[in-house]
Amino acid sequence: MGECILINKDIESKINIADNNQISWNSDTYSAWIERFGTPDEIARKILDNPLKMLSSLKEHFVDIKGKKILNIMGSNGIKGVALAVLGADVTIVDFSEENKKYALAVAASAKVKINYIHSDILEIEKYIGTNTFDIEFAEMGILHYFNDLKPFIKIVYEMLKDNGKFIVKDFHPFSTKLLTYRGSTAKVRKYKVTGDYFDTGLEKVEVAFSKFLQSDDDKKYAYIRKWTLGEIVTAIAESGLIICSLKEEPNQSSDVFDKGIPKTFTIVSKK
Repeated sequence: MGECILINKDIESKINIADNNQISWNSDTYSAWIERFGTPDEIARKILDNPLKMLSSLKEHFVDIKGKKILNIMGSNGIKGVALAVLGADVTIVDFSEENKKYALAVAASAKVKINYIHSDILEIEKYIGTNTFDIEFAEMGILHYFNDLKPFIKIVYEMLKDNGKFIVKDFHPFSTKLLTYRGSTAKVRKYKVTGDYFDTGLEKVEVAFSKFLQSDDDKKYAYIRKWTLGEIVTAIAESGLIICSLKEEPNQSSDVFDKGIPKTFTIVSKK
């Protein structure tokens, strides 16, 4: 488990959250992705071999996408974006990490596909591209908690979608992230304990996702996150004017029997 520190309101008011998170995600990210996925040539070969596999459980939402304009929000290393481009989509990625962009463009070049990678905060994307542009927008696995206010984010999502466009968000289930901690990690033993407050609205300092792939513990990078309840997420989407089509709560997709019965992720599909 990564370091997790609760931030009280006095400290929170002195932290420039966006700047801190952007600095963390622009430090050593490229080398971390090589450690995790291999060189751009290596991961490109895997994408070309089976692009649908790279989309994991999201693949059911990307049927018949040839020529579709797709926005991958905070698309990180670009692996899913490149997979979509291989399948024929017109892909744009927006992310505030220059090193993520460097890795993603190298992967796209190796796969011999074109992606448009915008190095920007998603909240400023309208500086680079017009509204009513995309057929599909998606954000997945660890995106929402980087916003300390969901309304501006969902507003941008709405404005960038074409009429009848679709927004897909897949993320970690708040039941697991806000309430539970565990000890033990073998296939037979994992004891969960309720230690969190589901309704807590504070920020937490956590290791960024790629830190585990850095060579030294001294290189660990940290970000500040705000964990949202499922009700807060659904409400923010609904209040934006998007129509919620489905909310699917999902168990752990691995074979770990100790997670059986616990919601680990959720997927919301909405349309404009």
